[in-house]
Amino acid sequence: MPDAALRLKHLAEQMLGAPLPVRIRAWDGSEAGPPGGPTLVIRNRRALRRVMWKPGELGLARAWVAGDLDVDGDLYAVLDRLAEFIWERDEGAKGLRESLRDPQFRAAARSLIGLAAPFLPPPPPQEEMRRPRKLHLHTKGSDRQAISHHYDVGNDFYELVLGPSMVYSCAYWESEQSTLEDAQRDKLELIARKLALRPGMRLLDVGCGWGSMAIHAAREHGVTVVGVTLSQEQAAYARKRIAEEGLTDRVEIRVQDYRDVRDGPYDAISSIGMAEHVGAEQYLEYAHDLHALLKPGGRLLNHQIARRPQADESAYAVDDFIDAYVFPGGELAPVGSTVGILERAGFEVRDVEAIREHYALTLRSWVANLEARWKEGQRLTSPGRARIWRLYMAASALAFERNRIGVNQVLAVKTPEAGASGMPLRARAWQ
Repeated sequence: MPDAALRLKHLAEQMLGAPLPVRIRAWDGSEAGPPGGPTLVIRNRRALRRVMWKPGELGLARAWVAGDLDVDGDLYAVLDRLAEFIWERDEGAKGLRESLRDPQFRAAARSLIGLAAPFLPPPPPQEEMRRPRKLHLHTKGSDRQAISHHYDVGNDFYELVLGPSMVYSCAYWESEQSTLEDAQRDKLELIARKLALRPGMRLLDVGCGWGSMAIHAAREHGVTVVGVTLSQEQAAYARKRIAEEGLTDRVEIRVQDYRDVRDGPYDAISSIGMAEHVGAEQYLEYAHDLHALLKPGGRLLNHQIARRPQADESAYAVDDFIDAYVFPGGELAPVGSTVGILERAGFEVRDVEAIREHYALTLRSWVANLEARWKEGQRLTSPGRARIWRLYMAASALAFERNRIGVNQVLAVKTPEAGASGMPLRARAWQ
């Protein structure tokens, strides 16, 4: 009688020290675990070998990307039930070395090795990007490589996920009944109002993506825009959109590192979902560079994902799955650290708006777009890449909902020495 699922359930509960919160279906057709809910599908023994050779999140991610591991039912429900064991273990939880000192844990591990046999390490999925540690120093070359890994996977695929707006950052929802397109348009307009854009001004859009902010600013507010990106595919797509809008005289898209922009001063700078790629060691340089590119009185709108602060900040480590498959070299910082660095660079921070719940709604919309056209999404990129995007967006939505991460719009001014910021007396007059 097939019993792989029952054996796996017992082993998992021994190793986790808690009841298994999801049902399991194994490669032999057997099932075990709580009935009536979503099911974790282990398609073959190779999934076990991946987890044994890379315990924790990276092993699970490799099994998911390769298709060795799947979900039958609601992906959000499975991630929600497993979050405590994968992402949210407290600081007092046992580490692997400590667990291996426990005879019961070692016995369960030996049983799992026997079930996973033959015990040879499977190669990582082709979509994985593992960089030498020295490439996490955020040189111009390593940043270009990381951006290409994430963004140069096919504009058609991003169109499917993001929808017609082609905006790949948190939208701004008037209500949960708003459409994604309305919410993205409202976000771009909110940024334009915070920057007080008006005809004749010059805007630098750092990390301009597929050109949506640049087009909105030029078309709706009459400004001249320079957008910079490190992605060749993004730049080509943005230029085509700009030509179709008849805005080539007002919008220039460059494949250029922000550190190489030397044609300031600009009246305003928008940096939307880009600063996460900068890296902690380079962030002060980033802030100084943007400060130098602004004219006195100019405004910066920095729209950036933030993590919760840790008791020991030196212990912060980049998420293994995100680093290997999504944003290589990406780093998150607490919003207080970001504000502090911007002010050290000479900015006066005038407003911080937290919009964490808005990103959860945005991500759920992107997941729905991908799931609605799943086969097409796999064809446009690769089955593994489509699985990466589905997992990371769904897991991120839950992370925003649980306040594990947040997102903030920080409005800062290059206030002149005389002190005239140019800001309205009434806070948030742009609303």
